[in-house]
Amino acid sequence: MTPASQATLPLSGYSAAHFSLAIEGRTAVVTLNRPEKKNPLTFESYAELCDVFRALAKDEAVKAVVVTGAGGDFSSGGDVHEIIGPLVAMDTVALLRFTRMTGELVKAMRACPQPVVAAIDGVCAGAGAIIAMASDIRFGTARAKVAFLFNRVGLAGCDMGACAILPRIIGQGRASELLYTGRALPGDEAERWGFFNRLCAPEALLGDAKAFAAEIASGPTFAHAMTKRMLHMEWAMSVDDAIEAEAVAQALCMQTEDFGRAYRAFAAKQKPVFEGD
Repeated sequence: MTPASQATLPLSGYSAAHFSLAIEGRTAVVTLNRPEKKNPLTFESYAELCDVFRALAKDEAVKAVVVTGAGGDFSSGGDVHEIIGPLVAMDTVALLRFTRMTGELVKAMRACPQPVVAAIDGVCAGAGAIIAMASDIRFGTARAKVAFLFNRVGLAGCDMGACAILPRIIGQGRASELLYTGRALPGDEAERWGFFNRLCAPEALLGDAKAFAAEIASGPTFAHAMTKRMLHMEWAMSVDDAIEAEAVAQALCMQTEDFGRAYRAFAAKQKPVFEGD
């Protein structure tokens, strides 16, 4: 058994109550799978998703991740009866335990070295919008509706890192508008604002996202992981510190076999075939 197959086995056999996981080549496809309720999140699914992304961080065979929803919707967010109802009855200690637990999902997604591509159709609301936000790349459809609707249930917009991450994607003013109003952002506007990287036809959405993930997965994966790490780390750095950190990061990438392969392929006028080492 090769090291790659050993790394893949735990994920390929993974089962969860509210989503499915498939390994397709070098890509892991996570599908939120309660379409009859627009793929809501529950206490259990938060924990299961955290487990999957933490496992992905240790899986050297998987090079990219696609996150999507079944049945024409991405996710309606926290289930009203399975999450919001119980929260009303909790004390402060239990509530803080819950809010920290939901934040752990975003941390796990950001710490996962593989680039995460979200394929977003239909409803993408609340914590579902946060999962989309926490992804590295977002493909959407014109009929998608993204809503950070926390204020609609009497809560602040500062949920699961939204006030830190969303302004970096679409700008402070636009993020403020969405977090103060909770209004739905239609797909075409989401693309204009930069929340969606591109719009796709609904029937082509998942295929386009998988194709993009496969393209990433065929690249220099050590370098991709470094890019993701530096994109995250440099939020809290001065420009001078960022330049120094990038110098160290790039020097490490120059020690990889993929860097040498790229040079040899260029010299031979060939396309490099990266292996991630």
